[in-house]
Amino acid sequence: MDFAEILFALFIVVVGVVSLLSNLLVLLCFVHSSEIRRQVPGVFTMNLSFCNILITVLNMPATLVGIIRDQQPFGDCVCHTLSFLETFLTANTMLSMAALSIDRWIAVVFPLSYSTKMRYKDALIMVCYSWLHSFTFSLTALLFSWLDYNHVYASCTLQPSEGGSDGIKFTIFTVVFHATSFMLSLLILCFTYLKVLKVARFHCKRIDIITMQTLFLLVDIHPSVKQRCLAEQKRRKQRATKKISIFIGSFIICFAPYVITRLAELLPFVDINRHWGIISKCLTYSKAASDPFAYSLLRQQYKKVLVTVVNRLLRRDLYPSSGHNSSLDTENDYCLQRIS
Repeated sequence: MDFAEILFALFIVVVGVVSLLSNLLVLLCFVHSSEIRRQVPGVFTMNLSFCNILITVLNMPATLVGIIRDQQPFGDCVCHTLSFLETFLTANTMLSMAALSIDRWIAVVFPLSYSTKMRYKDALIMVCYSWLHSFTFSLTALLFSWLDYNHVYASCTLQPSEGGSDGIKFTIFTVVFHATSFMLSLLILCFTYLKVLKVARFHCKRIDIITMQTLFLLVDIHPSVKQRCLAEQKRRKQRATKKISIFIGSFIICFAPYVITRLAELLPFVDINRHWGIISKCLTYSKAASDPFAYSLLRQQYKKVLVTVVNRLLRRDLYPSSGHNSSLDTENDYCLQRIS
């Protein structure tokens, strides 16, 4: 191992730890909150977290071992299985992000008809499609024996065939796979979130007009209050743009280098550097660590659930064997549920 590969290995370890803990927290919120389970976005979020956890537990360690040993980490059977899962889970995560963007687009652009346009059944259908889509390409790669260890990426992943008609088939497969997974998801993300941004800016403009009219009428208002109002206007405009940029930008930064590299290596005159191949693979892994924060944990609803869970754990630590307190907590929880 050279110094660069040591850094890659450390990066995968850090990303793996953050990804596993953060995605487990998302699942914990889903289990402890009936409100999150009832909401349609919770279906997409759970599917995304589930895929991220599998990538973290199975594929990241395999790539780590491949970097350290500089050879195929496991036997052929295990490596083929990991390649199948890597193809399946990567496509599934992309489509899950696209589904989340569609849900937010409908919620913002069509708020009055959201309950009819995006039902729980519709969400399950979309998740089933993402599973079927991903499974079809993974199974196709398995049937054509295109799943193996790839030295360039130090991973068990799609392995290009060399020459002949099989090479042409693999080229067609790779182009179609990335077109219907990465490009389709990216187009959906751009369309939906730009529509959401347009609506958000329209509402911000209306609020700004009302604020300026109010400030104009309040002649005796202190200058510091006016300054704070204007600063809040500026933050409100930047907040929506910042969120949309994170959603679209993180998707492009994490997946585009790997997808472009896989497409470029199909050209006979292109030779991919191993270090660049590992970097592009590490970027795709980093998406598994950033997704929980981008889509779940930084939202107020998830923060409240985590605080509630921590408070319950602290109460149990303070009163581990008190039957009276346990029954009292149960009664209080029941009353809170009835009130909510």
